[in-house]
Amino acid sequence: MKRLDAGRVGAPSGSAEGTSASVRWALAGLSLSMLLSSLGTSTANVGLPTLAQVFSASFQQVQWIVLAYLLAITTLIVSVGRLGDMIGRRRLLLSGISLFTVASVLCGLAPTLWLLIAARAAQGLGAATMMALTMAFVGETVPKARTGSAMGLLGTMSSIGTALGPSLGGLLLAGPGWRAIFLVNAPLGVLALFLARRHLPADRRDAKSGRGRFDHVGTLLLALTLGAYALAMTVGRGSFGPLGIALLLTAALGAGLFVRAEARAASPLIRLAVFRDPLLSASLGTSALVSTVMMTTLVVGPFYLSRALGLGEALVGLVLSVGPLVAALTGVPAGRIADRFGAHRMTVAGLAGVAVGCGALSLTSVTLGVAGYILPLVVTTAGYAVFQTANNTAVMADVGPDQRGVISGVLNLSRNLGLVTGASVMGAVFALASATTDVTTAHPGAVAHGMRITFAVAATLIVAAIALAVGGRTLARRRPGGRRYPGA
Repeated sequence: MKRLDAGRVGAPSGSAEGTSASVRWALAGLSLSMLLSSLGTSTANVGLPTLAQVFSASFQQVQWIVLAYLLAITTLIVSVGRLGDMIGRRRLLLSGISLFTVASVLCGLAPTLWLLIAARAAQGLGAATMMALTMAFVGETVPKARTGSAMGLLGTMSSIGTALGPSLGGLLLAGPGWRAIFLVNAPLGVLALFLARRHLPADRRDAKSGRGRFDHVGTLLLALTLGAYALAMTVGRGSFGPLGIALLLTAALGAGLFVRAEARAASPLIRLAVFRDPLLSASLGTSALVSTVMMTTLVVGPFYLSRALGLGEALVGLVLSVGPLVAALTGVPAGRIADRFGAHRMTVAGLAGVAVGCGALSLTSVTLGVAGYILPLVVTTAGYAVFQTANNTAVMADVGPDQRGVISGVLNLSRNLGLVTGASVMGAVFALASATTDVTTAHPGAVAHGMRITFAVAATLIVAAIALAVGGRTLARRRPGGRRYPGA
Protein backbone atom coordinates (compact mmCIF):
# COMPACT_ATOMS: atom_id res chain seq x y z
CA MET A 1 0.00 0.00 0.00
CA LYS A 2 1.25 3.49 -0.85
CA ARG A 3 2.08 5.34 2.33
CA LEU A 4 -0.02 8.40 3.06
CA ASP A 5 1.63 11.67 4.00
CA ALA A 6 2.35 10.94 7.65
CA GLY A 7 2.95 14.56 8.54
CA ARG A 8 -0.42 15.56 7.16
CA VAL A 9 -2.47 12.85 8.79
CA GLY A 10 -0.94 13.32 12.15
CA ALA A 11 0.69 9.93 12.49
CA PRO A 12 4.37 9.35 13.11
CA SER A 13 6.34 8.24 10.11
CA GLY A 14 6.15 4.48 9.77
CA SER A 15 3.20 4.14 12.15
CA ALA A 16 1.02 1.36 10.75
CA GLU A 17 -1.75 2.19 13.20
CA GLY A 18 -1.79 5.85 12.20
CA THR A 19 -1.72 5.00 8.52
CA SER A 20 -4.57 2.49 8.91
CA ALA A 21 -6.67 5.07 10.75
CA SER A 22 -6.00 7.61 8.01
CA VAL A 23 -7.10 5.09 5.37
CA ARG A 24 -10.39 4.62 7.21
CA TRP A 25 -10.97 8.36 7.44
CA ALA A 26 -10.03 8.81 3.79
CA LEU A 27 -12.59 6.16 2.81
CA ALA A 28 -15.13 7.94 5.01
CA GLY A 29 -14.58 11.14 3.03
CA LEU A 30 -14.83 9.32 -0.30
CA SER A 31 -17.98 7.51 0.84
CA LEU A 32 -19.60 10.76 1.92
CA SER A 33 -18.78 12.26 -1.48
CA MET A 34 -20.49 9.32 -3.19
CA LEU A 35 -23.51 9.65 -0.89
CA LEU A 36 -23.90 13.34 -1.68
CA SER A 37 -23.76 12.85 -5.45
CA SER A 38 -26.58 10.26 -5.34
CA LEU A 39 -28.63 12.34 -2.90
CA GLY A 40 -28.40 15.21 -5.35
CA THR A 41 -30.63 13.35 -7.79
CA SER A 42 -33.06 11.46 -5.58
CA THR A 43 -34.01 14.29 -3.20
CA ALA A 44 -34.72 16.71 -6.06
CA ASN A 45 -37.02 14.28 -7.87
CA VAL A 46 -39.52 14.13 -5.04
CA GLY A 47 -39.74 17.94 -4.91
CA LEU A 48 -40.71 18.53 -8.55
CA PRO A 49 -44.49 18.80 -7.96
CA THR A 50 -43.93 21.32 -5.16
CA LEU A 51 -41.43 23.31 -7.23
CA ALA A 52 -43.90 23.47 -10.12
CA GLN A 53 -46.39 25.15 -7.77
CA VAL A 54 -43.84 27.45 -6.14
CA PHE A 55 -42.55 28.81 -9.45
CA SER A 56 -45.88 28.54 -11.30
CA ALA A 57 -44.16 26.43 -13.94
CA SER A 58 -45.10 23.45 -16.10
CA PHE A 59 -43.71 19.97 -15.57
CA GLN A 60 -41.64 20.36 -18.76
CA GLN A 61 -39.97 23.38 -17.17
CA VAL A 62 -39.33 22.01 -13.69
CA GLN A 63 -37.97 18.72 -15.05
CA TRP A 64 -34.90 20.71 -16.07
CA ILE A 65 -34.06 20.88 -12.37
CA VAL A 66 -33.25 17.16 -12.67
CA LEU A 67 -32.08 17.20 -16.29
CA ALA A 68 -29.53 19.98 -15.72
CA TYR A 69 -27.91 17.94 -12.95
CA LEU A 70 -27.89 14.69 -14.93
CA LEU A 71 -26.67 16.33 -18.14
CA ALA A 72 -23.78 18.00 -16.33
CA ILE A 73 -22.71 14.67 -14.86
CA THR A 74 -23.13 12.72 -18.10
CA THR A 75 -21.36 15.19 -20.37
CA LEU A 76 -18.45 16.09 -18.09
CA ILE A 77 -17.62 13.02 -15.98
CA VAL A 78 -14.96 11.68 -18.37
CA SER A 79 -13.40 15.10 -18.85
CA VAL A 80 -13.02 15.80 -15.13
CA GLY A 81 -11.55 12.32 -14.67
CA ARG A 82 -8.90 13.07 -17.28
CA LEU A 83 -8.26 16.50 -15.80
CA GLY A 84 -7.70 14.89 -12.41
CA ASP A 85 -5.10 12.57 -13.94
CA MET A 86 -3.28 15.61 -15.35
CA ILE A 87 -3.38 18.27 -12.62
CA GLY A 88 -3.85 16.11 -9.53
CA ARG A 89 -6.87 14.22 -8.28
CA ARG A 90 -6.77 15.53 -4.73
CA ARG A 91 -6.92 19.20 -5.62
CA LEU A 92 -9.63 18.60 -8.23
CA LEU A 93 -11.74 16.51 -5.85
CA LEU A 94 -11.48 19.22 -3.21
CA SER A 95 -12.59 21.75 -5.83
CA GLY A 96 -15.49 19.50 -6.85
CA ILE A 97 -16.72 19.05 -3.28
CA SER A 98 -16.44 22.81 -2.72
CA LEU A 99 -18.38 23.56 -5.91
CA PHE A 100 -21.08 21.03 -5.01
CA THR A 101 -21.45 22.55 -1.53
CA VAL A 102 -21.60 26.18 -2.73
CA ALA A 103 -23.98 25.27 -5.55
CA SER A 104 -26.25 23.48 -3.05
CA VAL A 105 -26.51 26.71 -1.05
CA LEU A 106 -27.23 28.69 -4.23
CA CYS A 107 -29.97 26.18 -5.12
CA GLY A 108 -31.56 26.66 -1.72
CA LEU A 109 -31.45 30.45 -2.05
CA ALA A 110 -32.49 30.68 -5.72
CA PRO A 111 -35.27 33.29 -6.22
CA THR A 112 -36.27 32.10 -9.71
CA LEU A 113 -36.60 28.77 -11.49
CA TRP A 114 -33.91 29.48 -14.06
CA LEU A 115 -31.38 30.51 -11.43
CA LEU A 116 -32.20 27.25 -9.63
CA ILE A 117 -31.60 25.30 -12.85
CA ALA A 118 -28.26 27.10 -13.42
CA ALA A 119 -27.19 26.30 -9.85
CA ARG A 120 -28.22 22.67 -10.38
CA ALA A 121 -25.95 22.49 -13.45
CA ALA A 122 -23.06 23.75 -11.32
CA GLN A 123 -23.98 21.23 -8.64
CA GLY A 124 -23.90 18.52 -11.33
CA LEU A 125 -20.38 19.53 -12.32
CA GLY A 126 -19.30 19.15 -8.72
CA ALA A 127 -21.05 15.77 -8.53
CA ALA A 128 -19.33 14.62 -11.75
CA THR A 129 -15.97 15.41 -10.18
CA MET A 130 -16.87 13.55 -7.00
CA MET A 131 -18.17 10.48 -8.84
CA ALA A 132 -15.22 10.25 -11.24
CA LEU A 133 -12.49 10.70 -8.65
CA THR A 134 -13.78 8.76 -5.63
CA MET A 135 -13.26 5.40 -7.37
CA ALA A 136 -9.95 6.59 -8.81
CA PHE A 137 -8.71 7.31 -5.27
CA VAL A 138 -9.34 3.74 -4.11
CA GLY A 139 -6.13 2.58 -5.80
CA GLU A 140 -4.16 5.15 -3.80
CA THR A 141 -5.71 4.61 -0.38
CA VAL A 142 -6.22 0.86 0.07
CA PRO A 143 -4.16 -2.25 -0.72
CA LYS A 144 -5.04 -4.04 -3.94
CA ALA A 145 -6.26 -7.07 -1.97
CA ARG A 146 -8.98 -4.88 -0.38
CA THR A 147 -10.08 -3.07 -3.53
CA GLY A 148 -13.33 -5.04 -3.68
CA SER A 149 -14.28 -4.13 -0.11
CA ALA A 150 -13.65 -0.45 -0.80
CA MET A 151 -15.67 -0.55 -4.03
CA GLY A 152 -18.47 -2.31 -2.15
CA LEU A 153 -18.49 0.46 0.44
CA LEU A 154 -18.77 3.13 -2.26
CA GLY A 155 -21.57 1.19 -3.92
CA THR A 156 -23.35 0.90 -0.58
CA MET A 157 -23.18 4.65 -0.02
CA SER A 158 -24.55 5.31 -3.50
CA SER A 159 -27.45 2.94 -2.82
CA ILE A 160 -28.12 4.52 0.56
CA GLY A 161 -28.30 7.92 -1.12
CA THR A 162 -30.78 6.60 -3.67
CA ALA A 163 -32.92 4.92 -1.00
CA LEU A 164 -32.72 7.80 1.50
CA GLY A 165 -33.42 10.56 -1.01
CA PRO A 166 -37.19 10.20 -1.49
CA SER A 167 -37.97 9.78 2.22
CA LEU A 168 -35.57 12.54 3.30
CA GLY A 169 -36.89 14.84 0.59
CA GLY A 170 -40.46 14.16 1.68
CA LEU A 171 -39.66 14.96 5.31
CA LEU A 172 -37.90 18.18 4.37
CA LEU A 173 -40.76 19.23 2.11
CA ALA A 174 -43.28 18.60 4.88
CA GLY A 175 -41.12 20.44 7.44
CA PRO A 176 -38.72 23.28 6.58
CA GLY A 177 -39.80 23.47 2.92
CA TRP A 178 -38.32 22.90 -0.53
CA ARG A 179 -35.19 25.00 0.04
CA ALA A 180 -34.04 22.53 2.71
CA ILE A 181 -33.84 19.80 0.03
CA PHE A 182 -30.75 21.56 -1.30
CA LEU A 183 -29.44 23.25 1.84
CA VAL A 184 -29.16 19.91 3.66
CA ASN A 185 -26.19 19.11 1.41
CA ALA A 186 -24.16 22.05 2.73
CA PRO A 187 -23.09 20.72 6.17
CA LEU A 188 -22.46 17.26 4.70
CA GLY A 189 -20.37 18.84 1.96
CA VAL A 190 -18.30 20.76 4.52
CA LEU A 191 -17.66 17.51 6.42
CA ALA A 192 -16.67 15.68 3.23
CA LEU A 193 -14.32 18.53 2.32
CA PHE A 194 -12.67 18.41 5.75
CA LEU A 195 -12.15 14.64 5.62
CA ALA A 196 -10.81 14.72 2.07
CA ARG A 197 -8.46 17.62 2.75
CA ARG A 198 -7.18 16.06 5.97
CA HIS A 199 -6.72 12.43 4.95
CA LEU A 200 -6.42 11.95 1.18
CA PRO A 201 -2.89 11.33 -0.12
CA ALA A 202 -1.08 14.26 -1.69
CA ASP A 203 -0.95 14.54 -5.47
CA ARG A 204 2.11 13.04 -7.10
CA ARG A 205 4.38 15.40 -8.94
CA ASP A 206 6.26 13.03 -11.20
CA ALA A 207 7.26 13.87 -14.71
CA LYS A 208 4.76 11.64 -16.45
CA SER A 209 1.67 13.16 -14.87
CA GLY A 210 2.57 16.60 -16.20
CA ARG A 211 2.95 15.60 -19.82
CA GLY A 212 0.57 16.68 -22.55
CA ARG A 213 -2.14 19.27 -22.72
CA PHE A 214 -5.81 19.02 -21.98
CA ASP A 215 -7.82 17.90 -25.02
CA HIS A 216 -10.25 20.80 -25.46
CA VAL A 217 -11.53 19.67 -28.86
CA GLY A 218 -12.18 16.13 -27.67
CA THR A 219 -13.84 17.41 -24.50
CA LEU A 220 -16.20 19.67 -26.46
CA LEU A 221 -17.10 16.95 -28.99
CA LEU A 222 -17.72 14.36 -26.26
CA ALA A 223 -19.86 16.78 -24.25
CA LEU A 224 -21.97 17.67 -27.31
CA THR A 225 -22.33 14.01 -28.26
CA LEU A 226 -23.36 12.85 -24.81
CA GLY A 227 -25.61 15.86 -24.28
CA ALA A 228 -27.46 15.20 -27.55
CA TYR A 229 -27.90 11.52 -26.72
CA ALA A 230 -29.05 12.15 -23.15
CA LEU A 231 -31.58 14.75 -24.33
CA ALA A 232 -32.88 12.39 -27.02
CA MET A 233 -33.40 9.70 -24.38
CA THR A 234 -34.98 11.91 -21.70
CA VAL A 235 -36.96 14.67 -23.41
CA GLY A 236 -38.72 12.30 -25.82
CA ARG A 237 -39.56 9.80 -23.03
CA GLY A 238 -39.51 6.89 -25.45
CA SER A 239 -41.37 8.53 -28.35
CA PHE A 240 -38.86 9.67 -30.94
CA GLY A 241 -40.35 12.50 -32.93
CA PRO A 242 -38.45 14.82 -35.29
CA LEU A 243 -36.54 16.42 -32.40
CA GLY A 244 -35.52 13.08 -30.92
CA ILE A 245 -34.34 11.76 -34.28
CA ALA A 246 -32.38 14.97 -34.93
CA LEU A 247 -30.70 14.66 -31.53
CA LEU A 248 -29.79 11.01 -32.17
CA LEU A 249 -28.32 11.91 -35.57
CA THR A 250 -26.36 14.71 -33.91
CA ALA A 251 -25.05 12.25 -31.31
CA ALA A 252 -24.01 9.80 -34.03
CA LEU A 253 -22.22 12.52 -35.99
CA GLY A 254 -20.57 13.79 -32.82
CA ALA A 255 -19.37 10.28 -31.94
CA GLY A 256 -17.73 9.90 -35.35
CA LEU A 257 -16.03 13.29 -35.08
CA PHE A 258 -14.88 12.49 -31.53
CA VAL A 259 -13.25 9.20 -32.58
CA ARG A 260 -11.52 10.97 -35.46
CA ALA A 261 -10.30 13.80 -33.24
CA GLU A 262 -8.99 11.40 -30.57
CA ALA A 263 -7.09 9.37 -33.16
CA ARG A 264 -5.26 12.52 -34.27
CA ALA A 265 -4.76 14.22 -30.89
CA ALA A 266 -1.28 14.25 -29.40
CA SER A 267 -2.74 14.11 -25.88
CA PRO A 268 -6.25 12.67 -26.28
CA LEU A 269 -9.01 12.87 -23.71
CA ILE A 270 -9.46 9.09 -24.01
CA ARG A 271 -6.75 6.87 -25.45
CA LEU A 272 -8.82 4.77 -27.86
CA ALA A 273 -6.24 2.00 -27.58
CA VAL A 274 -7.52 1.15 -24.08
CA PHE A 275 -10.68 -0.25 -25.66
CA ARG A 276 -8.58 -2.96 -27.29
CA ASP A 277 -8.50 -4.56 -23.87
CA PRO A 278 -11.36 -7.07 -24.17
CA LEU A 279 -11.96 -7.12 -20.42
CA LEU A 280 -12.35 -3.35 -20.22
CA SER A 281 -14.64 -3.20 -23.25
CA ALA A 282 -16.73 -6.09 -21.93
CA SER A 283 -16.95 -4.50 -18.47
CA LEU A 284 -18.18 -1.20 -19.91
CA GLY A 285 -20.70 -2.95 -22.15
CA THR A 286 -22.09 -5.11 -19.36
CA SER A 287 -22.29 -2.07 -17.05
CA ALA A 288 -24.42 -0.23 -19.60
CA LEU A 289 -26.69 -3.24 -20.18
CA VAL A 290 -27.20 -3.94 -16.48
CA SER A 291 -27.95 -0.27 -15.73
CA THR A 292 -30.49 -0.27 -18.54
CA VAL A 293 -32.18 -3.26 -16.95
CA MET A 294 -32.08 -1.88 -13.41
CA MET A 295 -33.80 1.30 -14.55
CA THR A 296 -36.69 -0.97 -15.56
CA THR A 297 -37.54 -1.54 -11.90
CA LEU A 298 -37.94 2.22 -11.41
CA VAL A 299 -39.86 2.75 -14.66
CA VAL A 300 -42.20 -0.26 -14.57
CA GLY A 301 -42.43 -0.95 -10.84
CA PRO A 302 -44.57 2.05 -9.79
CA PHE A 303 -47.20 1.39 -12.49
CA TYR A 304 -47.39 -2.34 -11.77
CA LEU A 305 -47.69 -1.81 -8.03
CA SER A 306 -50.30 0.94 -8.28
CA ARG A 307 -52.34 -0.09 -11.34
CA ALA A 308 -52.10 -3.90 -11.30
CA LEU A 309 -51.84 -4.53 -7.54
CA GLY A 310 -53.82 -1.47 -6.43
CA LEU A 311 -51.34 -0.21 -3.82
CA GLY A 312 -51.52 3.33 -2.49
CA GLU A 313 -48.71 5.87 -2.94
CA ALA A 314 -47.19 5.24 0.48
CA LEU A 315 -47.02 1.48 -0.04
CA VAL A 316 -45.63 1.90 -3.55
CA GLY A 317 -42.82 4.05 -2.16
CA LEU A 318 -42.16 1.53 0.59
CA VAL A 319 -41.93 -1.40 -1.85
CA LEU A 320 -39.69 0.54 -4.23
CA SER A 321 -37.30 1.33 -1.37
CA VAL A 322 -36.65 -2.41 -0.94
CA GLY A 323 -34.34 -2.46 -3.96
CA PRO A 324 -31.90 0.26 -2.84
CA LEU A 325 -32.05 -1.10 0.72
CA VAL A 326 -30.99 -4.57 -0.46
CA ALA A 327 -28.20 -3.02 -2.56
CA ALA A 328 -27.00 -1.06 0.47
CA LEU A 329 -26.92 -4.17 2.67
CA THR A 330 -25.24 -6.28 -0.02
CA GLY A 331 -22.54 -3.87 -1.17
CA VAL A 332 -19.85 -4.39 1.49
CA PRO A 333 -20.27 -8.19 1.77
CA ALA A 334 -20.17 -8.34 -2.05
CA GLY A 335 -16.85 -6.51 -2.00
CA ARG A 336 -15.36 -8.96 0.47
CA ILE A 337 -16.58 -11.89 -1.61
CA ALA A 338 -15.02 -10.34 -4.72
CA ASP A 339 -11.71 -9.97 -2.88
CA ARG A 340 -11.85 -13.61 -1.78
CA PHE A 341 -13.13 -15.43 -4.88
CA GLY A 342 -12.03 -13.08 -7.66
CA ALA A 343 -13.75 -10.13 -9.29
CA HIS A 344 -14.32 -11.72 -12.69
CA ARG A 345 -15.97 -14.83 -11.26
CA MET A 346 -18.28 -12.76 -9.05
CA THR A 347 -19.15 -10.48 -11.97
CA VAL A 348 -20.71 -13.44 -13.77
CA ALA A 349 -22.35 -14.65 -10.54
CA GLY A 350 -23.94 -11.24 -10.03
CA LEU A 351 -25.20 -11.19 -13.62
CA ALA A 352 -26.70 -14.63 -13.11
CA GLY A 353 -28.58 -13.34 -10.07
CA VAL A 354 -29.98 -10.41 -12.06
CA ALA A 355 -31.05 -12.79 -14.84
CA VAL A 356 -32.83 -15.10 -12.39
CA GLY A 357 -34.63 -12.16 -10.74
CA CYS A 358 -35.75 -10.67 -14.06
CA GLY A 359 -36.86 -14.10 -15.27
CA ALA A 360 -38.96 -14.55 -12.13
CA LEU A 361 -40.55 -11.11 -12.62
CA SER A 362 -41.43 -12.05 -16.20
CA LEU A 363 -43.34 -15.09 -14.87
CA THR A 364 -44.98 -13.61 -11.78
CA SER A 365 -48.74 -13.29 -11.44
CA VAL A 366 -51.02 -10.72 -9.86
CA THR A 367 -52.42 -13.51 -7.71
CA LEU A 368 -49.07 -13.71 -5.91
CA GLY A 369 -49.57 -10.15 -4.69
CA VAL A 370 -46.78 -7.93 -3.41
CA ALA A 371 -44.62 -10.91 -2.45
CA GLY A 372 -44.56 -12.01 -6.08
CA TYR A 373 -42.85 -8.73 -6.91
CA ILE A 374 -40.67 -8.14 -3.85
CA LEU A 375 -38.94 -11.55 -3.74
CA PRO A 376 -37.70 -11.44 -7.37
CA LEU A 377 -36.77 -7.77 -6.83
CA VAL A 378 -34.58 -8.76 -3.87
CA VAL A 379 -32.79 -11.38 -6.00
CA THR A 380 -32.36 -8.90 -8.86
CA THR A 381 -31.00 -6.12 -6.67
CA ALA A 382 -28.66 -8.37 -4.70
CA GLY A 383 -27.27 -9.71 -7.98
CA TYR A 384 -26.82 -6.15 -9.20
CA ALA A 385 -24.91 -5.17 -6.06
CA VAL A 386 -22.57 -8.13 -6.49
CA PHE A 387 -22.09 -7.37 -10.19
CA GLN A 388 -21.45 -3.66 -9.73
CA THR A 389 -18.91 -4.15 -6.95
CA ALA A 390 -17.07 -6.97 -8.75
CA ASN A 391 -17.16 -5.22 -12.12
CA ASN A 392 -15.83 -1.94 -10.70
CA THR A 393 -13.10 -3.87 -8.90
CA ALA A 394 -12.11 -5.75 -12.06
CA VAL A 395 -11.84 -2.52 -14.04
CA MET A 396 -10.02 -0.35 -11.50
CA ALA A 397 -7.65 -2.94 -9.98
CA ASP A 398 -5.18 -2.94 -12.90
CA VAL A 399 -5.40 0.68 -14.08
CA GLY A 400 -2.15 2.64 -14.13
CA PRO A 401 -1.92 5.67 -11.82
CA ASP A 402 -2.00 8.13 -14.74
CA GLN A 403 -5.23 6.65 -16.13
CA ARG A 404 -7.34 6.06 -13.00
CA GLY A 405 -9.38 9.24 -13.30
CA VAL A 406 -10.37 8.88 -16.94
CA ILE A 407 -11.11 5.13 -16.68
CA SER A 408 -13.22 5.76 -13.59
CA GLY A 409 -15.04 8.47 -15.51
CA VAL A 410 -15.69 6.16 -18.47
CA LEU A 411 -16.96 3.44 -16.11
CA ASN A 412 -19.37 5.85 -14.43
CA LEU A 413 -20.39 7.15 -17.86
CA SER A 414 -21.34 3.65 -19.04
CA ARG A 415 -23.60 3.32 -16.00
CA ASN A 416 -25.24 6.73 -16.54
CA LEU A 417 -25.82 6.08 -20.23
CA GLY A 418 -27.45 2.78 -19.32
CA LEU A 419 -29.75 4.54 -16.87
CA VAL A 420 -30.90 7.21 -19.31
CA THR A 421 -31.31 4.60 -22.05
CA GLY A 422 -33.30 2.33 -19.77
CA ALA A 423 -35.66 5.14 -18.73
CA SER A 424 -36.55 5.78 -22.36
CA VAL A 425 -36.22 2.44 -24.16
CA MET A 426 -37.60 0.17 -21.46
CA GLY A 427 -40.39 2.66 -20.85
CA ALA A 428 -41.27 2.44 -24.54
CA VAL A 429 -41.18 -1.38 -24.38
CA PHE A 430 -43.52 -1.30 -21.39
CA ALA A 431 -45.99 1.03 -23.13
CA LEU A 432 -45.89 -1.09 -26.29
CA ALA A 433 -46.34 -4.35 -24.38
CA SER A 434 -49.25 -2.85 -22.43
CA ALA A 435 -50.91 -1.96 -25.76
CA THR A 436 -51.76 1.56 -24.60
CA THR A 437 -50.60 5.10 -25.20
CA ASP A 438 -51.27 6.14 -21.60
CA VAL A 439 -50.05 3.65 -19.00
CA THR A 440 -51.53 5.72 -16.17
CA THR A 441 -55.05 4.82 -17.30
CA ALA A 442 -54.40 1.33 -18.69
CA HIS A 443 -56.39 -1.71 -17.54
CA PRO A 444 -54.71 -3.57 -14.64
CA GLY A 445 -54.46 -6.74 -16.72
CA ALA A 446 -52.74 -4.86 -19.53
CA VAL A 447 -50.24 -3.32 -17.11
CA ALA A 448 -49.45 -6.76 -15.62
CA HIS A 449 -48.93 -8.21 -19.10
CA GLY A 450 -46.72 -5.28 -20.06
CA MET A 451 -44.62 -5.76 -16.93
CA ARG A 452 -44.02 -9.43 -17.68
CA ILE A 453 -43.01 -8.75 -21.29
CA THR A 454 -40.71 -5.90 -20.28
CA PHE A 455 -38.86 -8.02 -17.74
CA ALA A 456 -38.60 -10.84 -20.26
CA VAL A 457 -36.79 -8.37 -22.52
CA ALA A 458 -34.67 -7.33 -19.52
CA ALA A 459 -33.72 -10.96 -18.83
CA THR A 460 -32.69 -11.34 -22.47
CA LEU A 461 -30.42 -8.30 -22.15
CA ILE A 462 -28.78 -9.81 -19.07
CA VAL A 463 -28.15 -13.09 -20.92
CA ALA A 464 -26.41 -10.99 -23.58
CA ALA A 465 -24.40 -9.29 -20.80
CA ILE A 466 -23.30 -12.69 -19.46
CA ALA A 467 -22.17 -13.73 -22.93
CA LEU A 468 -20.27 -10.45 -23.26
CA ALA A 469 -18.55 -10.89 -19.89
CA VAL A 470 -17.55 -14.49 -20.59
CA GLY A 471 -16.42 -13.62 -24.10
CA GLY A 472 -14.27 -10.74 -22.87
CA ARG A 473 -12.64 -12.99 -20.30
CA THR A 474 -11.94 -15.66 -22.93
CA LEU A 475 -10.37 -13.16 -25.34
CA ALA A 476 -8.26 -11.69 -22.54
CA ARG A 477 -6.81 -15.11 -21.71
CA ARG A 478 -5.78 -15.61 -25.33
CA ARG A 479 -3.87 -12.34 -25.48
CA PRO A 480 -0.10 -12.62 -25.23
CA GLY A 481 1.39 -11.03 -22.13
CA GLY A 482 -1.83 -11.00 -20.10
CA ARG A 483 -4.13 -8.09 -19.49
CA ARG A 484 -2.94 -4.55 -20.13
CA TYR A 485 -4.44 -1.16 -20.76
CA PRO A 486 -2.72 -0.26 -24.03
CA GLY A 487 -1.50 3.28 -24.20
CA ALA A 488 -1.77 3.87 -20.49
